[in-house]
This record gives sequence, structure tokens and C-alpha cells, in this order.
Amino acid sequence: MLVVGLARSGKAASAALERRGVDVVGADRKYGNDADVSLLEGVGLLVKSPGVPGEAPLVLEARRRGIPVWSEIELGARLLPEALIVGVTGTNGKTTTAELLGFVLDAPVAGNVGRALCELDGLVDPGRPVVCEMSSFQLEDIHELRPRVAILLNLEPDHLDRHDGFDAYRAAKLRVFENQHADDTAVVPRGFGATPGHGRRQEFAWDDPLPAEPRIPGVHNRENAAAATAAARALGAADDRIAYALREFPGVAHRLELVAECGGVRYVNDSKATNVASARRALEAYAAEPVQLILGGSRKNEDFGPLRDAIGPNVEAIYLIGETADELAVALPDAIRAGDLGTAVASAAGASRPGSVVLLSPACASFDQFENFEERGEEFRRLVENLEVCGGASKAMS
Repeated sequence: MLVVGLARSGKAASAALERRGVDVVGADRKYGNDADVSLLEGVGLLVKSPGVPGEAPLVLEARRRGIPVWSEIELGARLLPEALIVGVTGTNGKTTTAELLGFVLDAPVAGNVGRALCELDGLVDPGRPVVCEMSSFQLEDIHELRPRVAILLNLEPDHLDRHDGFDAYRAAKLRVFENQHADDTAVVPRGFGATPGHGRRQEFAWDDPLPAEPRIPGVHNRENAAAATAAARALGAADDRIAYALREFPGVAHRLELVAECGGVRYVNDSKATNVASARRALEAYAAEPVQLILGGSRKNEDFGPLRDAIGPNVEAIYLIGETADELAVALPDAIRAGDLGTAVASAAGASRPGSVVLLSPACASFDQFENFEERGEEFRRLVENLEVCGGASKAMS
């Protein structure tokens, strides 16, 4: 077998296959062999990591030769045939919902977060739920993957730099439902249109009655909680257990994460807001407080007009960073060009007053200045901790 893309998912797939005595060949751009079609000789299956586009030379040639192409989650699900797969997809809120649901069910969480599904090979008891966050990149190449409960949280334009338009992105997301049977459950937003597959439809909305109010802030997180509640009930979880989880679940790093409160100013890391829709949700969560907003990063071919329309009078200043600064400045002509995150944090801190929120919610990917959104969020945390008002100067002198 050939595994293309040897980051976390590819390494997990290779290791799981090798444990079964399968001969595995690996290809990756960093090894310079990701376009070597001779690697396909004698190969019966290509396993594709989510970061590898469908237009990659090895993938295109495999399809031309009739070699099956699987995503890593397709392989992982086949390696866990007796596990009860719970799929979570959507544009925004996937990780928060998946982790919350894992907390409710006391179940492992894998897929597009933390660890690859193949890493659970041999570690899951039969019949135990496994919550799997599923991105559009992962769902592109499923075949038999059947989540017993599948959740679609929302659909907004995203990853249009990779998908051939919104319709293709939407179709990839909806594949989460296509193999469901009549005794499975499809959890969708209230009023959402038809979905493929035969799962029983269960709708949710942000204003659903819940067993308890969630600890994490924002209307969008109440919506995530409603989706997790619907899924947990479909799996037989009791309302008292769901209520406990909603009250106790602290949220996920880089998603409206309060990293510090210094001098009456809260510093919030929402680095995972890599698209306009996600940043708009963050702005809604802090609509009642004065906000110093940090925007910008690498391009995803999004329209920033809806972001402009979401910025209310409570947003006192906007600081632009990264390669999208010029485009954002067209939509937001009063914004300040900070250039980099360090300058933006220092400027926002200096302009803040007690009660303010310094909010990093970039509405853009991170690949212009950082390895990923996690690195961007950790840098924000470091910069905040080093602010003099947060004790940074005294720390440096101690």
C-alpha cells in the first residue's frame, strides 16, 4: 500500500498497516517523492492524508490506474469495525462539539483533532463510541465509512482555495451521511435541507431547551451544545450526565480561550477562527464589551464584506496582520496596519481599558506567518504573558 502525506495521519495509517504485516510505501513532499508515480507499481491501495489535495500527482495517477484512494478516516473506520463511530463535521465548531461529546460519553476523540483515527487501532472495546471530527478534506475520500450518529453543525464558505467552489465543499461535508442506515441518526441544524443516506433526522438549534446551560460563552457554543445534546441522547446518554458535562466542560484551546486577565482587560485567543463565519461568531460572543480586534493571516479566497457588516460599535479598534492586510483594509478602511502579531498585541494592550477584550479572531488561516493556527495561538499567549501589565517585565527581571 502507498500512504501519501506523512504527517500525523499518514504516520498513524502506516503504523497500523505495518502492525498487520502490510508492506507500506510512504510518500511526502518533504522527502521529494510525492510526484514519483513509479511508487504506484504493485500498489493496491493509496491512503491519502487530509493535507494532500486531490490534484496531487500520485493521487491523480492512482485514480487513472483504477487504484482505490481512501482517506485516513476510511482506513481507521475499517480498522475499528466494532466501534460505534460518531462523526462530527461542519464549517465551525467541530472540535468544540467533538470534545464536548467525548466528555459526555467518556469516549475517545480522534480524526481532525489531536490524534488520527488510526491511532486508536487496537485500543477501543467493541461497541464503545468513538467521536471523530471529520473535515471536508477527510470526507472527500470515504467509501464505506458509516457513522452511527453523524452531526452537521453548519455550512459556510470555507476552504474555497482547495475545493472547486462552495457546492463541492458542501457535497464533501454531506458525505458524512451517505452510508447511514435507517437505524442511524443524522443530526442537522433546524430547517436544513435534504441530506443523503437513510439516517433518522434529528434537528437542533441554538435556542433548544438544554439540561443545563453550557459553561463556554457565545450563542454559537450554545448551538454546539444543542447538537452534542441531540447526539448524546440518540446514543442513550442520560440528561443528568449531559447536564454535568455542559456545566463542567471548559472549552478547547484556541477557541475563545481566555488566556489572561490583566489590569481588568481580558485577552482572548480565538486563533482557530480561520474563516469569516467563525470570526463573526466570536464578535457576537463579545458584542456587549469594548473590543480591540486582531484580524488577518493567509488567504482562503473569502469575501470580507460579511465580516465588515458584523463589526459593531463596540469594536473600538482593529489591527491588521499578515498577507490579507491589504484586502482587509479595503473592507475596513479605518483599521490599523500592525503587520505582525507582536505589534498588534502591544498596540491593542496599550489602547485597552478595564472591561475591554483584546480578541485575536483572525478570520484567516495562519500559514503566512505561522506553521498552523495552534502556533499562532501559542504566540498570542506568549506575547500576552510578556506584557508588562501581565507581569512580563517583573518575570524577565526575576
